[in-house]
Amino acid sequence: MTEIAGLAPVGDDARRLARLAVDEDGAEDVTTLVTVARGAQAVGVIEFRSGGVLAGTAYADAAADAAGCARPVWNARDGDDLPAGAPAGLVRADLAALLRAERPLLNLLQRASGIATMTRSYVAAVEGTGCRVLHTRKTAPGLRAFDIRAVLAGGGGLHRADLAHAVMVKDNHWQALQQRDLTLAAALAAARARGIAACYVEVETMAQLEAACGAGATRLLIDNQTPATLAAWASVARGLAPGIEIEATGGITLDNVRDYARTGVDFVSIGAITHSVRAADIALEILRG
Repeated sequence: MTEIAGLAPVGDDARRLARLAVDEDGAEDVTTLVTVARGAQAVGVIEFRSGGVLAGTAYADAAADAAGCARPVWNARDGDDLPAGAPAGLVRADLAALLRAERPLLNLLQRASGIATMTRSYVAAVEGTGCRVLHTRKTAPGLRAFDIRAVLAGGGGLHRADLAHAVMVKDNHWQALQQRDLTLAAALAAARARGIAACYVEVETMAQLEAACGAGATRLLIDNQTPATLAAWASVARGLAPGIEIEATGGITLDNVRDYARTGVDFVSIGAITHSVRAADIALEILRG
């Protein structure tokens, strides 16, 4: 899996999350201690009951490791679209270890696959327009790298992953500039002097749009506008700054995303794919011997 600037390497992040997830369940599994014979073996099937896009397998593997359980043997890869009821993987392991790993493994797999599946729905909705679906920073605390990798598995694109690798001037930053009596052009020049190439500016008025284009912004985020207004503003922006990227953001849903994509914007950013995700229905079914 390709490493991404601003995100912890997948192996390191998977081990960190897996350790936290397993440790949350306490020092020992008392139910297993009183019900499972020592040394008992089992075979478990990871069943993708709801169907959708598989994601998070590296994290599920790490959860198995953290619980002292054998890793699953996967029947599919991250990004594969599986039908309802499909067996995503098989685990042959010590039964006690498998029961210890079950919930942490599934929690990670269900969230990642839910994000990937929702992302894929948006990607399908804009197919053929040339517009790309991006994540936002509206991720679960501590799960930034995990959530973003799930978006990528669903076919979404990479936005800024942290605050260190790109400038993004938003409404409160516009207010801060006014308080300092500092121009946007000066702020972006200072960013470029620090080696920052990506200079994104969110605009809510034509005056801000013109200022951003004149200041050398590399991308405009046009926030909470109708598709008609978006198309008009994008045309003005490209006239003022040929090659500038245009991103639509705010108020975009699965029902209207294609309308926004057809305005000719380069990107749509969707907070809901991470902040309002519905976990996929994935279960571990232990086969009877």
